[in-house]
Amino acid sequence: MMSKKLDIELVPSHTVTRRTSDEKEKLINRMKRIEGQVRGIQRMIEDDRYCIDVLVQLSAISAALKKVGYTLLEDHTRGCVKNAVEQGEGDEAIDELMKVIEQFSRS
Repeated sequence: MMSKKLDIELVPSHTVTRRTSDEKEKLINRMKRIEGQVRGIQRMIEDDRYCIDVLVQLSAISAALKKVGYTLLEDHTRGCVKNAVEQGEGDEAIDELMKVIEQFSRS
């Protein structure tokens, strides 16, 4: 199976995002739940569970990861991109955002 990597050049001035404690906690909790789901699938495979059951769980993880991704895309757009536009650096931020959206939509 071939893995795809993000082919996006990050702009150093845009690599730090300030999140509130509540925002961080929500994202971290979602990722911990996903981590637990992945461990559950590992156990299912070890226990020779029915393929369809494993596939259903994989689908749930995929959906959960996409939800985290869409949350981050929205936060980035409303925060980082908006700020860049206000500071006259909108074209670069929008170009970067469009590359990420294109890559994200392929997954």
